[in-house]
Order: sequence, then C-alpha cells, then structure tokens
Amino acid sequence: MLIGQLADAAGLATQTIRFYEREGLLPTPVREPNGYRVYDDATLNRLTFIRTAQAAGLTLGEIRSIVDLRGEGEVPCTHVTSLLSAKLADVSARRRELDALASELEYLLTRSKRLDPGDCGDADVCHILTTSQ
Repeated sequence: MLIGQLADAAGLATQTIRFYEREGLLPTPVREPNGYRVYDDATLNRLTFIRTAQAAGLTLGEIRSIVDLRGEGEVPCTHVTSLLSAKLADVSARRRELDALASELEYLLTRSKRLDPGDCGDADVCHILTTSQ
C-alpha cells in the first residue's frame, strides 16, 4: 500500500508516518521505481503498536527501545513490563501529589469563606493565601 493508504488505514497523517520513519520507529519502506514508498501490513501493525504504546504513556524514546530490542531478535516483554511498571509508579506518585493539591485547595476555599475581604490589608496581596490564620 502507498503512504496515503497506510495513513488512512492507521488514522494518521502522512507526515506522522514519515516522522516515525526518520525516528527509526518504522522500517525503511521499499520504494517503487517512481520513488513511491510501498508499505505492507507489518507496518500497519507497527503503527498500531506505536499508538497503543503512546496511549499507555510511553514516550517515543521508550517505544524505540522496545522496537530496537525486537529488531535485535529479542522478545521485549520483560522490558515492556519494566517500562509499564515505572509508568504506573509515576502515575501513582502524581495522583498523590494531585490529592495533596486538592486538599490544599479545599482548605484555602474553606478559609476564603471565613475571611472578610475588608480585613485584607495593603501588606497582603490576598490574605487567603497568607500563612497566618
């Protein structure tokens, strides 16, 4: 299939496919005598893999590391499991940070309801966000 057909099948722009080629995420396609790139179903499968990996939060560099392992003839499942475990740990840490932020915002909103705007002096930019109670 030609690049436009591949792009349609994958739901991507042709520029994205060319970018993935330049980044080493896709194998170099065969070219017809007229210079047109010709792709097979394996490339479509690779694009599906890339999109799934991105949806799981993997970066293009991480995806490339998986593709490289496969290209070297290794089964990358252990590496993928490690990457996914690290992503999950990052997400868990971010959730804790967001929970702490939500608690702080709730506290400040509750505080804002108790404070009188008339009591906010010139020394305070806004007494809701000062450390004194």
